[in-house]
Amino acid sequence: MEINLKSPSFKEGEMIPVRFTCDGEDISPELVWGSIPTECRTLAIICDDPDAPMGTWVHWVIYNIPADLGGLEEGIPADDILPNGAQQGNNGWRRIGYGGPCPPGGTHRYFFKIYALDTALDLGPGATKSELTDAMEGHIVAQGQLMGRYSR
Repeated sequence: MEINLKSPSFKEGEMIPVRFTCDGEDISPELVWGSIPTECRTLAIICDDPDAPMGTWVHWVIYNIPADLGGLEEGIPADDILPNGAQQGNNGWRRIGYGGPCPPGGTHRYFFKIYALDTALDLGPGATKSELTDAMEGHIVAQGQLMGRYSR
């Protein structure tokens, strides 16, 4: 099943506005989704850049998002655990929370990937992308993605 992931800030394939990058306010964009299957218990989101020169760069890892949420507001704080119970992991800079697009040059693609899971994950805050993908194995009931671009 496909999850319809969108942002009011940019459309699929469009340029990500500067305010959501290291050249601006470096805040997370608003994300909205639909078509969540009934067996979903929690959601997870990974944002990464496969065009980074040293391999895929991780910009955001957030998991155990309550399944009844229809989105995330812009500017999610860099807290380990959010008031709604969602937990954030470490990004490529080894910091908790969102780190916006910051390419060394050229145009890069940024994939916001959402996963509907049939369980809450037994992960503490600060998990890496690799730890999250390992924990999600066998529990993904639907997924979707939104791709934006950014150039410096």
